[in-house]
Amino acid sequence: MLTFLPASLADGEALASLRVAAMRASLERIGRYDPQRARDRFLASYDPAHTWQLRHDDTLAGFYVLRPQADYLLLDHLYLAPGYQRQGMGAAVLARVFAEADAARQSVRVGALRDSEANRFYVRHGFVPDGEEEFDLYYRRAPAP
Repeated sequence: MLTFLPASLADGEALASLRVAAMRASLERIGRYDPQRARDRFLASYDPAHTWQLRHDDTLAGFYVLRPQADYLLLDHLYLAPGYQRQGMGAAVLARVFAEADAARQSVRVGALRDSEANRFYVRHGFVPDGEEEFDLYYRRAPAP
């Protein structure tokens, strides 16, 4: 059974480790896999107030970070442990995020590494391109009418 629990400050290291494992293949494809850098970047901005854990039968399966901005919600992180990918958990997260955004009549923005499978996932769930940088692609989803 999938449950969503608020994160705490003590969860930071476990979430950082999950992030490194989830990003490994994508970062290796673009020649930028550095587990310590990935861990440090996450922990430098970790804010449990905006972070939700995904638990499957009491095991940490993933997490997401949804940061309110002035006029949109930023899906800053969405990671699933490799063994939990492609099982509908990412779609369950997006359903929660979209419900919150639609209730507030706000768009959702997200970024993903180039060549990451996450790009197809976000487009499949209604995001449209909204910019790019050297290593990242950005997407936006408007609120439902």
